Amino acid sequence: MTRLTPASWIATAALGLACAAALAQSPPRLKPGLWEHRIQMSSQSGEMEAAMKEALAAMANMPPEQRKMMEQMMAQQGVAFDASGQSVRMCMTPEDVARDEIPAAQEGCTQTATRSGNTWTVSFRCPARDGQPASSGRGTVTLQSPTAYNGDFTVNMQTNNKADQMNMKTQGRWVAADCGKIKPAGR
Repeated sequence: MTRLTPASWIATAALGLACAAALAQSPPRLKPGLWEHRIQMSSQSGEMEAAMKEALAAMANMPPEQRKMMEQMMAQQGVAFDASGQSVRMCMTPEDVARDEIPAAQEGCTQTATRSGNTWTVSFRCPARDGQPASSGRGTVTLQSPTAYNGDFTVNMQTNNKADQMNMKTQGRWVAADCGKIKPAGR
């Protein structure tokens, strides 16, 4: 039985982020550096929301030292949570932007993107692996400027052996030229 865990929805969120990196395909391009991606998700089953609520409650109930250690571990992966959803930070190097490729969110995923003006239509498919359910999805990403974008995705997956659909809205904003301790995507 596949259970939707916080790691599952983080991996799914990462898919949306990698798709957002498709913006680097044609001029105008995203600005290289540190990006913050805000993600709001909702699922048909409600199980993803319940899992997120459970994870946030578990973190809130941790002793302060343990919670700080957990937050630091997540921050090293570029992940930060808040009450309104989640934000993920990702580093894009000048080479990433110039390569005009869509970085895969996780190994084994296939992704395609087509562009019309400042809007990309993105689709992806990821096999089940490491306890994560197989998923596929489609969405659009619209570039507002080289330092901002909005996206809207529908992700299909299995939750507790039942088909489930998640809707994901994303907003990206460029934070800084220096990525600090966050490693570039795919490295």
